[in-house]
Amino acid sequence: MQVKKLNEIDVRGKKVFIRADLNVPQDDAGNITEDTRIRASIPSIQYCLDNGAAVMITSHLGRPTEGTVGPDDTLAPVAVRMGQLLHRPVRLIADWVEGGFEVKPGEVVLLENCRCNVGEKKNNEELAKKMAALCDVYVNDAFGTAHRAEATTHGIARFAPVACAGMLMGAEIDALSKALHAPKRPLVAIVGGSKVSSKLTILKSLADKVDQLIVGGGIANTFLLASGKRIGESLAEPELVKEAQAIMDMMKARGAEVPLPVDVVVADEVSALARANRISVDEVGPHDRILDVGPKTAAKLSEIIANAGTIVWNGPVGVFELPQFSGGTKMMASAIAHSEAFSIAGGGDTLAAIAKFHIAEDVGYISTGGGAFLEFLEGKTLPAIAALEERFSA
Repeated sequence: MQVKKLNEIDVRGKKVFIRADLNVPQDDAGNITEDTRIRASIPSIQYCLDNGAAVMITSHLGRPTEGTVGPDDTLAPVAVRMGQLLHRPVRLIADWVEGGFEVKPGEVVLLENCRCNVGEKKNNEELAKKMAALCDVYVNDAFGTAHRAEATTHGIARFAPVACAGMLMGAEIDALSKALHAPKRPLVAIVGGSKVSSKLTILKSLADKVDQLIVGGGIANTFLLASGKRIGESLAEPELVKEAQAIMDMMKARGAEVPLPVDVVVADEVSALARANRISVDEVGPHDRILDVGPKTAAKLSEIIANAGTIVWNGPVGVFELPQFSGGTKMMASAIAHSEAFSIAGGGDTLAAIAKFHIAEDVGYISTGGGAFLEFLEGKTLPAIAALEERFSA
C-alpha cells in the first residue's frame, strides 16, 4: 500500500485539515470517561503545530441526526480535553463547512461533529468539495472509520490539494501490511468470539494465508462439532458445521492446520458462581457448557505462538471476564507477550483482555479500529485508504 505520510509533507504555513477519531465515551454529565482516542490523535496534531501549520481537526461523535447538533453530539468536552493535552486553548467552531473562520499558523481549532453535516454519511460530493476548499493539506488519521466512505474520510481526499495519512493511520497501515502482506513465517492467526457467522469471511480469508489458525470461544465449539465431538449445551452454530469443515479442509490441503482443543473447562452455567471443571474434550456431558480451553490445550497453543514469526490476534479463547474461565486466554496472552514474533491485535474483547492481563507494552501493535481492523483481515478494500492510495502520485 502506497500512501503519502504526514511526516513527509512540508506543512509550514499551510492550512491542514485533520480527520481524527475522537469518538470517546462520556458519562451522563458529559464528562469524558476514557480518552485513549484523543491521546492517540495528538502526535499528528503536534507535528503540524511544531512545523508552523494552521490546524483544523474534526471527528464524529456518537450517532447524531444530520442537520442538528444536540447536547449529546457536541465536541465541546473533547475541545477542553484536547486543550489540556496540547497545553493551549482549542477553539470549537460551529457551522464551519462554508468557512468564514480564521486559523493562524501555530493555532489549532476543533470543527464541530462532522456527522452533523447534511451529506456526511452519504459522502456527498458537494460537501466534500466545500471541505477540501478549507485546506491545503488533508490528513486522515482516523483508521477506525477507514471502512466507511463518508465525506470526511473519502470524498475530501479526492479534492484536497494534498491528501495523506496521519501518524496513527500510517502506523496502522504499516502494521497490518507487515502482518498480512509480507509476514515472517510461520503466520499464526487467533480468531475467537461467540459466532462463526460473524467472522466467517475473516476465517475463510485467513485460511488461505496463515500457517496455523487458532479458533476460540463459540467459534471453536462449532469446529469441534465439525470434527465429530460432542459439545453438550455449549454455544455453537450447528448450521455452519459444513463451513467449518471446509475451512479445516482448506487449511489441510495447504499443509496447515486448525488446532482444536484436547481438553476444556466446562460448567452448567455462565456465572461468577459457576463451578469450573477441567475435562478431556471427549468427556463433555450432555448438559456441559464449554467456557474455556483446558491447560493441555493452552500449553499446546502457547507452543504454537512461541514458534510463530507473525501473530494476528482477534478475540479471546474463553469467557475471560470470569476468573475460573480466564486461564486459556491468560496463558495465550502471556505467550504472545513473551514471543519474539511481530504481533498485532485488535477488536474490543481483545483490547479488554490485553488490559486485563497487562500485556499492552509487549504486543507489537494494538489496532485502534474495530470494524476497520476486521475488514482489513477479511481482505476487503477500505474506502478511506483506497482514496489515499489514489492520491499517492497526485
